[in-house]
Amino acid sequence: MDSDQLILSGQMMLKFVADYWRTIENRSVLPSVQPGYLQPLLPSQAPEEPEQFSQIINDLESTIMQGVTHWQSPYFYAYYPTANSYAAICGDILSAGIACVGFSWIASPSCTELEVIVMDWLVKALNLPEFFLSTGNGGGVIQGTASEAVLVAVLAARSRVLNRMQEKDSSITLGKLLDKLVVYCSDQAHSSVDKAVLIVGCKLRKIVSDNNCSIKADQLEQAISDDRAKDLIPFCLVATLGSTPTCAFDDVAGLGKVCQEENIWLHVDAAYAGSAFICPEYQYLLNGVEYSDSFNFNPHKWMLVNFDCSAMWIKDRTYFINAFNVDPLYLKHDYSKVAPDYRHWQIPLGRRFRSLKLWFVLRTYGLSGIRKHIRKHIELAKLFISYLENDKRFEIVFPSITMGLVCFRLKDGSNELNEKLLKALNEDKRIYLVPSMVKQRFILRLVVCSYLTEVKHIEYAWNIIKEVATKLLTKT
Repeated sequence: MDSDQLILSGQMMLKFVADYWRTIENRSVLPSVQPGYLQPLLPSQAPEEPEQFSQIINDLESTIMQGVTHWQSPYFYAYYPTANSYAAICGDILSAGIACVGFSWIASPSCTELEVIVMDWLVKALNLPEFFLSTGNGGGVIQGTASEAVLVAVLAARSRVLNRMQEKDSSITLGKLLDKLVVYCSDQAHSSVDKAVLIVGCKLRKIVSDNNCSIKADQLEQAISDDRAKDLIPFCLVATLGSTPTCAFDDVAGLGKVCQEENIWLHVDAAYAGSAFICPEYQYLLNGVEYSDSFNFNPHKWMLVNFDCSAMWIKDRTYFINAFNVDPLYLKHDYSKVAPDYRHWQIPLGRRFRSLKLWFVLRTYGLSGIRKHIRKHIELAKLFISYLENDKRFEIVFPSITMGLVCFRLKDGSNELNEKLLKALNEDKRIYLVPSMVKQRFILRLVVCSYLTEVKHIEYAWNIIKEVATKLLTKT
């Protein structure tokens, strides 16, 4: 494929994507396939001779698209959003076209410097503490996911506590410490905390959340006291702003004060809800973030930037560099002391030019356009809540703060009945929801996900939920 063929092929591909978005609500949100469906539709060996790009495009509908779950459909209400926009797609095209690997400044100066700039833009847009700006000791980095952010935060915290203890006793090794190190989180925290602790090799203590699914300072204080009495070493807390099951918010202000007093690393995970902090009316939820050592949220969840793009900041970047610095001669360059080398801020060496799509989105929509998008989703969630409130068969569960997520269930129904409701809805395939089990209660989660979702789609979803619930209740 030469440059002229790229233009023609690119036009075909872009047309396919544009047509897909134009017609996506006509597709069933969930595919009707079984595991292994694709194998008989494709040859058992790669083609020996080149094929026409037009033929590949023509084959998409009969093969790949048959097994796609349509995350961008206005009838997709599961998990949390995976954001997208034409602006983000264009940024990704350019990233793929430039095809650099920006592990250090010299490897591609613009790749590093644009990331520094847009991450500073976001600090100001979200009204995060100034110590996260690159102009001080801190700075921002784009990780792949919030799970990566949690892992590197725990690793940096582990490195910090090890260095502090070795200053007092040079005979101490990581091996001797691991069995004593303790990470804390809520029982509502994302499973990425479990995985991070599993990888790091330390202990995890989950604090039981209250009726609002959040944890408070006195609980953390008691847990720390109990563990110190056992000769354990508390060293890190992962607090959540917008949990996965219910979008619950931990008391970061209270927890942060305890972490400061106890010299414990505080990482704040705002993977989904963090995008809402671009709206001034939701920035009060950041109260206490000034105590954090690291913070992250996912623009790829709700801020019109496509996957993967997890924005992470650290208060003191030296803790990243100390934890991840491996410096062979072939990676050294003359500017390493005056420019960030992001290979020291992450697990992998290589990294894509992800800041391009963030830059394209911020410039295309502006902060005002992104705020409009966030507020629209929240209003659509409130509309769904109003429907639930007017139907006595349903109850809203954990409704303390409304973002784009609504948790609900049949009011007088058992967990088994609500499981049947969810199964019936997803087997119907007109909309897609996922559940959660919280405080021994099976709940259904409806999240406004798609950029394309409008009032009519929420009305449609509600009518389906009512219809399926009526049929189920009639049978019981």
